[in-house]
Amino acid sequence: MADGYIAGFEPPALSVIICTHARPAYLEACLDGLARQQGVVLLRDAHALLIDAAPPRRPAQPAIELIVVDSASPHAAQAGIARLAASAGARLVRTGTPGLSLARNLGLKAATAPWTAWLDDDAVPEPDWAQRLLAAIAALPEGAVALGGRILPAWEAPLPPWWPDNLRGVLTIVEWDGRGEATGDAALPQGAAVYGANMAFRRRDLLAVGGFPEELGRVGDRLLSGEEEEVLSRLQARGGRVFYDGAVTVRHSIQASRLRPSWLVSRLHWQGATDALRDRRRGWPRRAPGAAAKLLVQAPLLAWPRNSAALVRARCGAAYNLGYLRGALAGEAAG
Repeated sequence: MADGYIAGFEPPALSVIICTHARPAYLEACLDGLARQQGVVLLRDAHALLIDAAPPRRPAQPAIELIVVDSASPHAAQAGIARLAASAGARLVRTGTPGLSLARNLGLKAATAPWTAWLDDDAVPEPDWAQRLLAAIAALPEGAVALGGRILPAWEAPLPPWWPDNLRGVLTIVEWDGRGEATGDAALPQGAAVYGANMAFRRRDLLAVGGFPEELGRVGDRLLSGEEEEVLSRLQARGGRVFYDGAVTVRHSIQASRLRPSWLVSRLHWQGATDALRDRRRGWPRRAPGAAAKLLVQAPLLAWPRNSAALVRARCGAAYNLGYLRGALAGEAAG
């Protein structure tokens, strides 16, 4: 057995990694979507293969392996997650230390394919997702190291009319159906980006930059983000090329609990903290003086009732600047 699989089997063409925390219902929908993939073979975990009496054979179609990372789920949810992973034939990795970036890095270490694909546990791939992703990877030019895809919303409640149009992106929605390369000189159209709900990396290059930075990314209720952008920046700094293909599509659940003013304002606070932490990695956070000056005027907005939709755009700006200053001055986002 090599890299977790029985000798004689071709290595998988793709490792699909899903990190989850105490959300078995969403995970079940994601794994059901993977079970419906067309034109690929789902490899079962090595332990299942060992008790399979059939001799190993090369699959007629591209093979993909599934890896589920249970990120510090409470005991009550662990059994359900383990059951779902076993039913899907996925390899289960569990950690008692919370943190999305940590969980992703554990999944990366468990992967055996040359390319790793990443789905959020609340994202359901279209039936042709894996087939289109593998075709897109095969067509990538020399030097390509990352690929993002389209992320369509699956609304659990209608988007409120007060929600600012320019902040749809914080819900992880990418609706552009085209394709292109993301470079410093020729960015993708506004709103098109590589997000963690639907992305893929060449495994060796992702390992070469250290995986996902564990000081960024969500940990419990801390809505830090930016780990994907940081990885992409590191890869591009090494000469790697990043692409987007809208034909590679998932449906991402937008929870009703997020469609509240309090969540949106909090999300912008943590985005400010994220940006400050990323700037600190490159030296002094250059936007701190501007954020402080703006906050002198915006300070009264911070006392606004949390669940009021009034002045929500301005309150998001104040929350962002406060988060940036906290990240800049303390080195972390103080709750």
